[in-house]
Amino acid sequence: MAPTSPETDWVSRLADEVIAEAERRAPGKPVVCASGISPSGPIHLGNLREIMVPHLVADEIKRRGIPCEHLLSWDDYDRFRKVPAGIDPSWSEHIGKPLTSVPAPPGSPHATWAEHFKAPLLAALGELGIEVRSISQTAQYTAGAYREQILFAMRERRRIDAVLGRYRTKQAAQAPDPQELADEAERAAVEGSGAAVEDDGSAGGAGYYPYKPYCSVCERDLTTVTAYDDDTTELAYTCACGHGETVKLSEHDRGKLVWKVDWPMRWAYEGVIFEPAGVDHHSPGSSWVVGGQLVSEIFGGTRPIGPMYAFVGISGMAKMSSSKGGVPTAADALEIMEAPVLRWLYARRRPNQSFKIAFDGELQRTYDEWDALGRRVAEGTAQPADLAAHTRAVGTAAGELPVTPRPLPFRTLASVVDVTTGDEEQTLRILTDLDPEHPVRSLDQTRPRLDRAAHWVSAHLPPEQRTQVRTAPDADLLASLGPEERASLRLLLDGLADHWSLDGLTTLVYGVPKMRAGLPPDAKPTPELKAAQRAFFALLYRLLVGRDTGPRLPTLLLAVGADRVRVLLGGAGD
Repeated sequence: MAPTSPETDWVSRLADEVIAEAERRAPGKPVVCASGISPSGPIHLGNLREIMVPHLVADEIKRRGIPCEHLLSWDDYDRFRKVPAGIDPSWSEHIGKPLTSVPAPPGSPHATWAEHFKAPLLAALGELGIEVRSISQTAQYTAGAYREQILFAMRERRRIDAVLGRYRTKQAAQAPDPQELADEAERAAVEGSGAAVEDDGSAGGAGYYPYKPYCSVCERDLTTVTAYDDDTTELAYTCACGHGETVKLSEHDRGKLVWKVDWPMRWAYEGVIFEPAGVDHHSPGSSWVVGGQLVSEIFGGTRPIGPMYAFVGISGMAKMSSSKGGVPTAADALEIMEAPVLRWLYARRRPNQSFKIAFDGELQRTYDEWDALGRRVAEGTAQPADLAAHTRAVGTAAGELPVTPRPLPFRTLASVVDVTTGDEEQTLRILTDLDPEHPVRSLDQTRPRLDRAAHWVSAHLPPEQRTQVRTAPDADLLASLGPEERASLRLLLDGLADHWSLDGLTTLVYGVPKMRAGLPPDAKPTPELKAAQRAFFALLYRLLVGRDTGPRLPTLLLAVGADRVRVLLGGAGD
C-alpha cells in the first residue's frame, strides 16, 4: 500500500492505536476487531458502517503484515420485537422468540427470519471484499459456549446489579426520546437498535437476574426468573403463557444473558481490541458506557477501543428506517454503484462524520468525483488522505477488487441507456462513436459500470426525467424560428460529420453560439455568450426531446444518431 499520513488518514491513525493496544493487552496474539449486527430486519447502509469501520482498520493491520481477525457477531439469538410494515400481522405470534426461531417472511427461500436478512448482507460483503468470521449467537448459546460465563454472571448478579444501578436513573433522565428527534434517520437508529433499548434484567420481581430463559413451551422470552440456587444452579421461572419449570442452569442452553451483560461478557471472551458503536450506544447509561464498567469490574477485561460512528443518510429514497419497508441496503447500493465506489464513500469520511449515499441524480456527481480522483491518483497529484481512501476502495490486503475495463463516465452511460431504453445494439453503436480513435469493441468492456447505470435508470430515474426522443420533427416550432436560430441550426448540421465524437460534438455545440457572435473557438465565456449558449441548447432540446432540458447534448446527439438528428432539425435552414 502507498504510504499514508496518520494526520490525514483516520484508518492509519486508528490502526496505530489498535496495534499498540493489542501489544499491551495480548502480545503475540492476532488482533481482534469486531462488529455486531442484529438480523431483525433489512440491514441498511447505516448498519454497514458497523462493519466497514472495523473492516478498514483490520485490513490496514493486515496490510502491515500483522495477524488480525474481524469477527462479525450475528445477534440472531435476540428476541423478535415487532412485525415490520408489509408483513402479515399473524407474525405477531412470534414476538419474543429468538430470531432464529421465527419463520422467514412469506416467499423467502430461507428457513428463518434471521437467515433471510443475513443472506443478502453476506453476499454484499463478498462483493465488497470484506472478510469476516461470522459467529452466530444462537449457535454459541445453544452449544453451551458461554456456560461458565453465564454461571459466573449469576453468581456475581448482585455486583452486576450495583453497577447497573449507578446508571438507571441517569439513563431514564437523559435517554433520547425517539419522538423528539427531528431527523427521521436518527429516530430510526434509536428505535431500530434493539440492543440499545433491551432491558438490563431488572424487571423481575424476585431480585435481579442477568439471565433470561426462553420458555421451553412457547419459545418466547416472556419469562420471569423466580429463584436461583448458586450451589445447585437450579433456576425456576414462569412464563406469560402459563408455563413454569425449574431447570439446571449448568445444563440449560435455551436462554441468554441480557444485552448489557452479554456484550461486555463477549468482549472479554473474544479478547476484542477494536469495536465501534453507533451514537445510540454512547448515551449515558447505554450498553457501551455500562459495558465498559462491567467488563472491567466483573469480567476482568477491558472495553475495546471504539469510536462512535455517525449516521449514514440517503438522498433519493425515503429516509432509512429499520422499522419500515424499503430500507436501502448494501445490496441495493451495489445494484447502482461498483463495489470500490461504495467502499470509497465509507473510507473517505472519519467515523464521526455523517454522510449521504445518493440514489438520485447526485449519484452521477459521486461517480464524477470518483473518476476525477482516479485521474489524480494516476497522475500522482492526489493528496495523501485521498490517495489512502482510493487505495482502500480499490482493493484489500487480499488483492484488488474487480474493475470496469473501460470506465466511461457514469452519466454518459446512464444517458445512453435512457435514450436507447437498454437496446444493446444501439448502446454499442453510440459507445463506439464516443471516441472513434479508441472505440468500444464490446459492451463487456464497459461492465459492470454499464449494468449499474442501466439499473439506476430503470429503478431510480423518475419517469418525468426519462428521455423520449421525438418521433417526428416539431413542424410548428421549426416554422416559427427566426433567421438567427435557423442559421445556428445550419451551422450545427453542417458540422456534424466532422465532429462526430463526444469531444467533437462538445466543441461543436458550444462553438456554434461563438461563431454566430463572431468569436474565436477558444473565446472565454462571458455572461452574454453563456446566455446565447443556454438559449441554443434549449432550442435543441425542444426540437429533439420536446422539453427545455435533457441529457448532455453531445451524448444525446450521439444517441439519436446523425441521420435522425438531421431529420428532427431538418427544414430549419431550408
